Amino acid sequence: MRRGRRIAVDVGDARIGVASCDPDGVLATPVETVPGRDVPAAHRRLKAIIEEYEPLEVVVGLPRSLNGGEGPAAAKVRAFAKEMAKNIAPVPVRLVDERMSTVTAAQGMRASGVKAKKGRSAIDQAAAVVILQSALETERTSGRVPGESVEAGG
Repeated sequence: MRRGRRIAVDVGDARIGVASCDPDGVLATPVETVPGRDVPAAHRRLKAIIEEYEPLEVVVGLPRSLNGGEGPAAAKVRAFAKEMAKNIAPVPVRLVDERMSTVTAAQGMRASGVKAKKGRSAIDQAAAVVILQSALETERTSGRVPGESVEAGG
C-alpha cells in the first residue's frame, strides 16, 4: 500500500462531492461539496482543494451501468477528469468504478436519519467517501493502483 493522502471526487451535474483520506489510506472523510453547474469555477475550486491537501493522487468516480457499460454520464465524467488532470498536473488522476456509490451513500444517510432534501450535498460528499474507501480497499487487497489513469493531454 502506497503511503499518501488521496482525494476522491464524485462528479454530478449540480454538485461535486469531495473526500480525502489520511496519509496511511485507512479512513476516508468528507471534505466539501463543490457547486457543479459552473464547470470552470468547479475546476478552480477543486484545484485549490488539491493544492491544499497535496494528495498522492485524485480518484474520480466513473459512473457505469450495472452491466459495466458506459453511457453519456460516463463520457461527461471522462471529459471532466481529463480537464482536471490538465489543471492539477503533475498530480495523477485515476478513474474508478463508482457503481452504486451514491445509492450506498444515500442508504447510509437515510439510516442515520438525514432527510433527502437536507442531505443532498452531504450525500455527494458521502458518495466521494464511498468511492475513496472502495479504491483504498482495492489497493490494499490487490496491491495494485486502483482504476485507470487519465492522461492530461489535449
